[in-house]
Amino acid sequence: MDIEILTRPFPLCIYGLSDIATSKDYVGTAFKLSGRMWELIKTHNIKNKGKNIWVYGLNDHVFAGVELEQTLDDNFGLDRMEIILEKFARYKHVGSYHLIKQTGQSMQSELAKQGYSIILPYIEIYGHWTSDESKLETELIMSLK
Repeated sequence: MDIEILTRPFPLCIYGLSDIATSKDYVGTAFKLSGRMWELIKTHNIKNKGKNIWVYGLNDHVFAGVELEQTLDDNFGLDRMEIILEKFARYKHVGSYHLIKQTGQSMQSELAKQGYSIILPYIEIYGHWTSDESKLETELIMSLK
């Protein structure tokens, strides 16, 4: 597993929606939030970079957002989240979304073997959609202590 460890700031400013993952259903919560977020983005014709970004935080908090190409005067019901990671691990998962959880667990195990402590937030950045599951790309980003 080729995990990249970075110690330069990773700033992220996204707009989206958040909620608590009921019964720890993180993926279901993120899908629901993403659907509502994209409805708002499309309804208000908000220019964006087109990639779903899911942020998992403390106390089962989930945020589904997108980077924008413009500054908003009106957020149209979207929340703004700004994150700056100082030290993090990054891995590019290529393949089915159904394997992301397994890949994330393997990443955690590998980082633990290397002596790293993982902290929240944990971020998934989904690449542009393709119907060929073998070509789907998702960046997994784990904050490190």
